Amino acid sequence: MNTLIEFITEPFMYDFMQRAILASIVVGTVCAVLSCYLVLKGWSLMGDAISHAVLPGIILAFVAGVPLVIGAFLSGIFCAIATGYLKENSRVKEDTVMGIVFSGMFALGLVLFTRIDTEQHLTHILFGSILGITQDEFIQTLGIAGFTLVVILLKRKDFMLYCFDPNQAKIVGLPVKRLHYGLLSLLALTIVASLQAVGIILVIAMLISPGIIAFMLCRNFDRMLIVAIIASVTSSVLGTIISFHIDGETGACIVIIQAIFFTFAVIYDQIKLARMKKHRKLTKNIFSPLSL
Repeated sequence: MNTLIEFITEPFMYDFMQRAILASIVVGTVCAVLSCYLVLKGWSLMGDAISHAVLPGIILAFVAGVPLVIGAFLSGIFCAIATGYLKENSRVKEDTVMGIVFSGMFALGLVLFTRIDTEQHLTHILFGSILGITQDEFIQTLGIAGFTLVVILLKRKDFMLYCFDPNQAKIVGLPVKRLHYGLLSLLALTIVASLQAVGIILVIAMLISPGIIAFMLCRNFDRMLIVAIIASVTSSVLGTIISFHIDGETGACIVIIQAIFFTFAVIYDQIKLARMKKHRKLTKNIFSPLSL
């Protein structure tokens, strides 16, 4: 028991770990909330596309001497708009368009990175470095995540109706296009806020896993939000602590914990479905003509 307590409390003795754990809580919360809407909307590939598309923006922002978050955000928004334009003005399906756009922009980012001498190491951009997050970077992440959460929570019912049924949202008078691009902008902001924690490659797992875990466990959207936040924050904190002890990649440890939670959710969902089928079978037998 004492060993377990020491395992959990030891990282809190270091300032850099306190910042890392706080950052993981912030990132885990905002990713969890947005992931519920992405799962409801079916935008898993959109998150993947934007997360990869921010790389060239980061490199160009470094060259221009502006904050990297600005370049990442503008690059992500460009990817989202380009995907929407190509989808509406060509016969190519949306998933194909996203695959082409995100792979092309990611490849462009890699080419720029190899041709430009930067102080950033590629692995820090790709996989994140939350254990090395500075005070300024933490404040920046907190500000972006806080703004994103406030907007989502203020418009959560509008976003929920738009994600669940865009046609119904249009009928009741909601600004569907504004909600569409607003959600894309919030997605880009969330990815920017999460880069320092888990990097470009693993941020997609942070944006999908909490939502799909909660989706399998809940039938009410408000409960889905709560369960997603609990699963995401718990996995983020545990992953950060475990990475400290094993000296492993923090983002990868967080995603592994989320994968374990997802496995448990799948098992629980299968058990629940089996019980429902058994109950229906028994009910059918009881009320069948033969039983009378």
